Amino acid sequence: MSTPGHRTVPGASYFVTTKCWEGRSLFQVTELAEIMLSTLLHYQTSGAYLLHEFVIMPDHLHLMLTPGPETSLEKVIQLIKGGSSHRIHKERGGKMEIWQVGFHDWTIRDLEDWKTKTEYIHMNPVKARLCGRAEDWPYSSASGKFCLDCVPERYQNLASGAKAQFVGTFAQGLKPLPPKENARVGPLEAQGKPEGPTPGASTEASEEQGMKLLVPKERLS
Repeated sequence: MSTPGHRTVPGASYFVTTKCWEGRSLFQVTELAEIMLSTLLHYQTSGAYLLHEFVIMPDHLHLMLTPGPETSLEKVIQLIKGGSSHRIHKERGGKMEIWQVGFHDWTIRDLEDWKTKTEYIHMNPVKARLCGRAEDWPYSSASGKFCLDCVPERYQNLASGAKAQFVGTFAQGLKPLPPKENARVGPLEAQGKPEGPTPGASTEASEEQGMKLLVPKERLS
C-alpha cells in the first residue's frame, strides 16, 4: 500500500515543522544556518511560496508559508529540504544526512490562529534560552531584517473560530506540535529514503570537524 501524500488546500497557509537528521544540532554551525536562510529566501523570491514567518533553530525549522498557485505543500518542503541539503553538500563537502524524513503541517484556521503560530515561532529561541529577546535571534523573522510576505487577505477577513480544513502529518522523531494541535499520523515518504535535490539521491552520515559555532546574538552581515 502506498503512503498518502500531503493535500494542499488552495490558498491556505500552513505552519510547518521539520527536524534535522537524528535531532542533530546542525544549524548551530553558522555557515549551515546561513545556507538554510539563503535557501528559504531564494525559493520565496522564485515564487514557490509566500514566506510569512520562520525560525531556524539548531536542530529544527519552523515556517509559516503559503504555497504558490502551482506548487503543493509537499513540493514546497521538498524544495526547501532538498535545496538546502544540496547546497550544504556542495559548499561543505561530504554527504551527511541533513533532514529527518517527513514534516508536521497545520492548516492555519483564522487570524487568531495566525497570531498564535506567529508568537510560537518568534518565542522559540527565547524559550530554548538561545537569546533574551525574540528579535535578537539572527535566523528568525522576529529580527525584522527580512522582506516577508504579509498576511493573506483571506485570513484578514476570516473571523476567529471560523472552520477551516485541517491537514496534519507527523514524521518519526519530530517534537509535538504547539498546544491545542493534534495532528494525524502519516510519513511524507517511505521511511529511510533520504531527502535530496533529485529523486533517489542518497547521502551518508558523516560529521565535519572544525566548524565554528553560532553565537546566539550574532547577526548576519
